[in-house]
Order: sequence, then structure tokens, then C-alpha cells
Amino acid sequence: MAAELPFQLADRSLAQPDCVVDGRDITAKSGKRFDVIDPGTGKVWISCPDCNGDDVDTTVQSSHRAFQEYSKWTPRKRAQTISKWHQLIVDAREDLAKILVYETGKPLSEAYGEIDYATSFTWWFVGEAERAHGSSIVSAIPGRRAITIKQPIGVAAALVPWNFPIALTLRKVAAALAAGCTMVLKPSPETPLTAIAVARLALKAGFPVGSFNVLTTSLDNTPAVAEALCLHPLIKKVTFTGSTRVGKIITGLCARNLKKFTLELGGNCPFIIFDDANTVQALAQLMALKWRHAGQACISSNRLYVQRGIYDAFVKELIASTSQLKVGHGMAEGTTMGPVTTPRALDKAEEMAKDAISNGAKLVYGTGLRAESTGGYFMNPTILTDVTDDMLMSQDEIFAPLLGVSVFDTEDEVTTRANNTSMGLASYVFTKNVDRLWRMFEKLEAGMIGLNTGNSSCSEAPFGGIKESGCGKESGKDVAVEEFLVTKNGTLTVEDHW
Repeated sequence: MAAELPFQLADRSLAQPDCVVDGRDITAKSGKRFDVIDPGTGKVWISCPDCNGDDVDTTVQSSHRAFQEYSKWTPRKRAQTISKWHQLIVDAREDLAKILVYETGKPLSEAYGEIDYATSFTWWFVGEAERAHGSSIVSAIPGRRAITIKQPIGVAAALVPWNFPIALTLRKVAAALAAGCTMVLKPSPETPLTAIAVARLALKAGFPVGSFNVLTTSLDNTPAVAEALCLHPLIKKVTFTGSTRVGKIITGLCARNLKKFTLELGGNCPFIIFDDANTVQALAQLMALKWRHAGQACISSNRLYVQRGIYDAFVKELIASTSQLKVGHGMAEGTTMGPVTTPRALDKAEEMAKDAISNGAKLVYGTGLRAESTGGYFMNPTILTDVTDDMLMSQDEIFAPLLGVSVFDTEDEVTTRANNTSMGLASYVFTKNVDRLWRMFEKLEAGMIGLNTGNSSCSEAPFGGIKESGCGKESGKDVAVEEFLVTKNGTLTVEDHW
């Protein structure tokens, strides 16, 4: 561990940077480590083991041994232990939020919000652990009965991104543990510490050693570790959140052994505001959705469509509200928008802004360029108008504090434009016409539709997309735990006399 952290923790063990495997602190077999950088300063603040494919088998074997014990626990015991884990995470909220700021760059207030959102999943799966039931079926054939049972699938692997590392870790791991599975988790190289911290708290809560193992790795070794996990014969399920490009690679790897997988992939989410919308409500929801974590959310507004009758007035209010944002380090008092997490995001955002402007878009707020001489990975919020559907920023996920506004005239027009993408994660519609609201709900091609809201993600509802935004669901009643279960059918012949 680094001699000094750039912040104070009540429980310093939560920043212990080594992997958690089989209940122990483990370093990479190679002895190598990689640096973790604070996006707000561009400086290294800690290092973690740089595992490679050679480290995978030992870790999976540990989780497999744990599965032999943990899968036999009663649902009630699993629920009780998840509840203990949940409370330990809640109690560590202050420490985890600080770590989260230095990993992701997001403001402290947003870090608190992520932890509160994350613990909604641990709380939800306390209950879901006892609700995975089989059934009995009266057969059409006389004297025959069918019975189904649900059983945990085995060891699962989770590949977690950097934008909401603790929320996505808990959403995946809590579901797996509720089902009776064990898990090996590979966090993003940018954000390994929060995953390690909650794994330590899981051990403290009483889960068997090996039931939740964490392997950290650098960006260079990420493909090798991910591939080794996907191909390992003892891994029975893979859950991945990330880009569509990588999701297709994961799909190919899992297909080799017909391995079950869940994918939550990229988004190109439209945010549609009709003339009759409550524009105060729509603006407030847009501000919270678009600028959260500097635009780095898969469900963020990627394409803003405003109907012509309110277009000019709405853009004016949008600029005024955006000008109130305070950009700075996540720990600085009053910061409402932090840096992006990686400098790669700045390169992409600058390219998109340049392309849009060169093709006729108007720069109405911000610069579309990275902020120089800050040390961190900053870009001031930028707004472009007259954006068309053929521009780069309309075609691909932005993942930066860059927003383009487009005008539309009719419902049919905007529906066609909104659906004209290979992705289908989330869409948002604002109108006070209830008939239109229902029509848009049915017509928009996305797995999640915000109806007069920009926040549709919650533990009690299924999360996931359609088209190239993925397959399978996380969270929600029944479906999330079901992703980690297998169904067995038993057929019984009953004698017609006693």
C-alpha cells in the first residue's frame, strides 16, 4: 500500500490494494503492479496487482470450492448474510465515497449518490434470495406429474466498467450470491479499489472464503484475464457491462462452450421533448441525467430532440442552467461536475465536437476542447445546436460532457429518428399527452423508457437493453436472480391405485 493516501479513512483497510482471493490478500504471480490515477489531478495515488491469465485458474478454483459449500446454504441463510453485508457497506459509506472520487473523478455528492443507489441492490436481493421457487405441473397425460426446481448455475465471472464501479459490482454480485452462486470479479483498471473494499466487507459479513474473489489487472492485461475467465470450464456464467464492441468479443468467447452470459452494452439514448411538455420538469431531469459523472453513463442523454415550438426557448434555458455548473476536483467544495475518468474520453469528445461544427452545428456554450493546464482530465460542459443525425456525436455514444440539440416537427418523425440506431438501451419522452406517452412507450426501440423522467433505473425494475445494447436483465423481480439459476424438470408417474 502507498505510504500516504491523499485522503483520510476511518477504516484504512478498505484501501488495501491487493486482490482478494480465497479470503487472503494476493499479489500477481508476476509480481507486477499497475498505477491507479486520480482523474482530478492526473497523479498516481495507489497501485494494484497486475494479474494476467496465469492468475485466473487459482482464483476460479477457489470460487469453485466455495460453491460446493455456499450452494448448499438455505435461502434464508443467504438472505441473512447479504443483509449483514449490506449494513457493513452502508456503515462504510463515507470511506467508500472518498475512494470512489479518487477512482472515477466524480464529485463527492455523486459518489454518495452512487453508494446509496448501489446499496439499494444489496437490500433488494436480501428479499429475492428467498423467492427463487420451482413449481409443480399437472400433466396432460393421466397419472403423470411434472416438477421444476431452481438451482444455482455455479461459479460466475463479472467484468465491471469504471463509470459506476460500486453500483455495478453490487448489482451483479448481490444477484449471484442471492441465487447461491459464487463469483470472480474483474474490475476496470481505473477503479479497482471499491471492488476490493466491498469484497473485504463480504468476508466480514460471513460469506465463505472464495465466494467473492477479486482479480485486478492493468489495461494491457485486461483482454487476457477476461478471455481466461470466459473460457475457464468452471465458469458457468459471465456477466459483462461495457461497450458493444467488447460485448461482441465476450459473446464469441462464451459461445465456444455455450456458456450463459448477460450483456449490458453501449447506449445512444434519445431524450425527446414535445411542445406540450412541462419544460421545467424536462430541463431538471435532463440536467441531472446528462451532466452526471461528466456525461459518462450508458443511459445518459446522447441525442436531445426538442420540438420546434419550444426549441429556441428551451435552448436558452438549457444554457442558463448549464452555466451554473461548477467544474473541479471531486473533493473540492461546491463541485457539481468533475473530470472524465480517462483521457481517451477527451480525445473522442474533441473529435465529435470538431466534426459537428465542421458540418454545420453551432457552438452555443463551452469550447468543445479539453481544459488545459489543470493536471486532470477536464472538459467544460459544451452544448451544440443544429445537430443532425449524420454527425459523429449522433451516431456513437459520447461519454463526455458534450451535448447536441436537434429540432423536430412531428411525432412520427422523431420516433423514426430516435430508433435509427443499432443500439436500444434507454429512451426518454416528455409530454403531457397521455395517449402520445403510451404510443411512444410502445414504439421506441429500447429496453428502458423514461416517461416524463430521466431516472428510470432502480433495483426493483429490470435493467437492460435490446438490439446491440445487450441481452439479459439485471435487477428487478425474478429476472435478475433467474440469470444465475438453472431450471430442472422432474417427471413423476403416479400409480392410479394405492
